Amino acid sequence: MLLFEKYGQHQPLNRQAERFTREGVPLSVSTLADQVGAASFALMPIFRLIEAYVFAAERVHGDDTTVPVMAKGKTDTGRLWDYVRDDRPFGGADPPAVVFYYSRDRRGEHPQAHLASWSGILQADAYAGYFELYAPDRQPGLILEAGCFAHARRKFFELADVEGAARKKSRGERTGPIYPIALEAVQKLDALFDVERGINGKTPAERLAARQELSAPLIAELHDWLNAQLAKLSRNHDLAKAINYMLRRWDAFTRFLIDGRVCLTNNAAERALRCVPLGRKAWLFCGSDRGGQRAAIMFSLIQSCRLNDVDPQAWLADVLARIAGHPANRLGDLLPWNWKPTALKLEP
Repeated sequence: MLLFEKYGQHQPLNRQAERFTREGVPLSVSTLADQVGAASFALMPIFRLIEAYVFAAERVHGDDTTVPVMAKGKTDTGRLWDYVRDDRPFGGADPPAVVFYYSRDRRGEHPQAHLASWSGILQADAYAGYFELYAPDRQPGLILEAGCFAHARRKFFELADVEGAARKKSRGERTGPIYPIALEAVQKLDALFDVERGINGKTPAERLAARQELSAPLIAELHDWLNAQLAKLSRNHDLAKAINYMLRRWDAFTRFLIDGRVCLTNNAAERALRCVPLGRKAWLFCGSDRGGQRAAIMFSLIQSCRLNDVDPQAWLADVLARIAGHPANRLGDLLPWNWKPTALKLEP
């Protein structure tokens, strides 16, 4: 309950301690923190299995977000990174899972270390720290970039959000200009999403065939249209920046036309990462680097449970009770997608 309340329901330890005291069970925050640390250590073998499972995939989603970390007289801005394995969009039978990592900053060396021994297709945003991973002579193998159309669409949508501008105006807030070109770009991208909705869950071959027939002409038309619009705009125009975001990464954005496993967006990583910004509003910051590392472990376990429709608190309670005496060569039985709860024995 302590772990799930903290990392699944975003209740910091001081609030839990206050509640326990009201219920007649006085426990100090330091005692609760020690329990979190001991449980994180006990569950580390499961974390490592999930980590290995995620990076056994040939295609993963990657993303990161900020996490404030307590420092001397201030808070520093750390990062939580996540990598998601989810084959369900192309009809894969393997269960989904996510692994999180913590770092004190956002230097590119962190994702490069996370993916040092992995090769395959990485679905991610255009963060510069990933770029070294895409080197054609990379060892131990090539990582191919797959662009996120949701990121690309968002840049145009912000320049075409008529309703959002009206709401800001009604509140007396400053609004930016609305561009018809941006609205047309959103409509063209939405046509691609319409095709994807119809093939979600189908096999890679079926998806690829549909994309070659329906999406390829739309992409060719979009490419010509983007180039034509770019020629009319100044280099520093907001629309030019949104257009260049796509054109400069065109190979990454068109990878879905040659591989049916590739998704149109990186939403899988963004959804799994959503627990962090939700939690920030409640617990405000991590107390230390060690706290950030524990958070990464627990988010990996809890979010992997949720991806597999497993109750995280029930899973944590059962696994913590069993793991010390569980055979090491059968730890895979305790992974969320393999887990079967221990049957309760009722006394006569």
